[in-house]
Amino acid sequence: MRSCRWRAAGLLATGALLLSACTGPKAAEPGAPDAGAAPVLDGPLRVAVISHGTAGDAFWNVVKNGAEEAGRQLDVQVEYQSDGDPGRQAKLIDNAVAQRVGGLVVSMANPQALRPSVENAVRAGIPVITINSGEQQSAEYGALTHVGQNESLAGERAGERLAELGKTKLLCVIHEAGNVGQAQRCSGAEKGFAGSTSTLQVDINNPADVQARIRGAVQADGSIDAVLALNSQVAANAVGGIEQVGSPAEVATFDLNSDVVAAIRAGDVLFAVDQQQYEQGYLPVVFLKLYHDNANVVGGGKPVLTGPDLVEKGDIARIADYVERGTR
Repeated sequence: MRSCRWRAAGLLATGALLLSACTGPKAAEPGAPDAGAAPVLDGPLRVAVISHGTAGDAFWNVVKNGAEEAGRQLDVQVEYQSDGDPGRQAKLIDNAVAQRVGGLVVSMANPQALRPSVENAVRAGIPVITINSGEQQSAEYGALTHVGQNESLAGERAGERLAELGKTKLLCVIHEAGNVGQAQRCSGAEKGFAGSTSTLQVDINNPADVQARIRGAVQADGSIDAVLALNSQVAANAVGGIEQVGSPAEVATFDLNSDVVAAIRAGDVLFAVDQQQYEQGYLPVVFLKLYHDNANVVGGGKPVLTGPDLVEKGDIARIADYVERGTR
């Protein structure tokens, strides 16, 4: 696994500039059940990173790279696990609590399903940082802070940019039913876009059907001139479906990988909304190390934003190598 390396001391100095005092995790309510033994505090810090990603997913591989690189630099034991099913993800959190980890990093695509497990971790004295999804529920559940992209703002910026490019009718493609972040992206895009918008629900686990549904949508409505994908794989399906019917629609997407870089370079994709997910793995490990060693907290009660960074054709030369090595 390739990832960039920096000196740990330099990173801690940079991180210190971000520090501000705020309250830690909320205290357990009187009579609240004990979620388990207190975390192990002696020896190297042990952090469990538990995401809703799927094995081999290019996006979550970059998150994993960031978390593991921070662990190497700071002598933190990082254990990454993922499961796209909310119930199974909750069990992974419960198992980490039972194993008395020193810190938890959790993505919350389905916050309500994870709430009991996250709150039990907080009651057990385990500091929690949420990432990627669940920004609105993070503080309520007792997390130290949230690290990620504000999905509504990111969607709004994507919609604004498409409007600036002269687009008048937008199709926003949601690929995971029940994912609050994706709904927020499309709502934000609608807010930022000057023209008409609609959404299309697809299943990312069936790429052929995704392409067929997008193809059918742009074929049925020839006035659609912009398709916003919320995932790099869906972007590729959108490009393929549009080409099959000769639609004038153009594609923009969320998230970067090497295929999206090539598509932007070739002019097949207008731009990518990059939430810089490497930071979503890297920064929480740094924050938990600072909390463990010095009781520092970051964010002043507000989320730490990792994006959006809009990547267009003129930006590709600057970031292509980072995407290739798995850090963008």
